[in-house]
Amino acid sequence: MPNSDDCPFCGIAAGTVPATVVHETDSVLAFRDLDPRAPTHVLVIPKEHHPDAAAMAVADPALAGAVLAAARDVAKADGLDESGYRLVFNTGPDANQTVFHVHCHVLGGRHMSWPPG
Repeated sequence: MPNSDDCPFCGIAAGTVPATVVHETDSVLAFRDLDPRAPTHVLVIPKEHHPDAAAMAVADPALAGAVLAAARDVAKADGLDESGYRLVFNTGPDANQTVFHVHCHVLGGRHMSWPPG
């Protein structure tokens, strides 16, 4: 699926929109969230545009695995591998997805309550 011209995450992946990048591979990019909800709040995106996690899983299951592997690497780099962290994919408006380019939130650095909301 091609990149979308009006997608801010496609712009970050292309390097035309600034971001604090913390991890990058050929297919995945991770950057700090501009409005963090935890001491560590990083977004992990595929560089290729997919509107949500379900669409990515159908179109390219290996890419979905690469996003999860990158999320693990981000958590480890931020020292969360021992204490724990949360991975969140919001899929669709009812789940509060606001940017329709699949992204995984890596959250950690504090105790996380359950249920989240």
